Amino acid sequence: MHCHEIDYRIVGEDLQLVEVTLDPGESVIAEAGTMLYMEEDIAFEARLGDGSESGVMGKLWSLGKRMLTGESVFLTHFTNEGDRPRRVAFAAPYPGSVVPLNLAELGGEITCQRDAFLAAARGTKIDVVFQKRLGTGFFGGEGFILERLEGDGMAFLHAGGTVVRRDLAGETIRLDTGCLVAFGPGIDYGIALAGGLRSMLFGGEGLFLATLSGTGSIWIQSLPFSRLAERVVDAAVGMGRLQPGDEG
Repeated sequence: MHCHEIDYRIVGEDLQLVEVTLDPGESVIAEAGTMLYMEEDIAFEARLGDGSESGVMGKLWSLGKRMLTGESVFLTHFTNEGDRPRRVAFAAPYPGSVVPLNLAELGGEITCQRDAFLAAARGTKIDVVFQKRLGTGFFGGEGFILERLEGDGMAFLHAGGTVVRRDLAGETIRLDTGCLVAFGPGIDYGIALAGGLRSMLFGGEGLFLATLSGTGSIWIQSLPFSRLAERVVDAAVGMGRLQPGDEG
């Protein structure tokens, strides 16, 4: 199934959104709740999955995996039912950057954090995948449950802070599991100890790091939402301990 060919533009610098232009009959699929605005003639419908599932068992299997991981079982399909190009825009619920990916130029697939997917051209297959390695499952944190996007069209991810693309050529890189946004085919993903016992306990980098090796592309975010939320909670708790008059 070939993906619809959609045009787009990224709007903004630090708090970005993606505006997609749909020709008559074209569609884009998106996570529920990410639509920002849409022009007339754009119709939307919540459907189970991305529409690529065939048969009852296929739909039930896809539904079961999304329910098990806590993901919404519905994706919203936006279609231009008019006779001229129309636009629809999407944005994530926290500050960051939109990452446009042409799947046809990336080997036809990309694997991303489950909360990174924003939108994609109709025809893109979106599947929930689990890391098979036992160590990754127990210690991978955000990296245990991932989403795989397959197709030959445009897909859009959202990442916190600044996004860095690294192209590995038979190399290995280690990073915080939450800082991983996505990786392409040819990349092997695993979990490794952060270092010695003292470093793991007092280094502040956690006990385990994500290890990516091989030949291919990876995308890294400088401010994952989990890290931002942790700092906000810590600040709120600290302010809650202040007594009246302590501010001075």
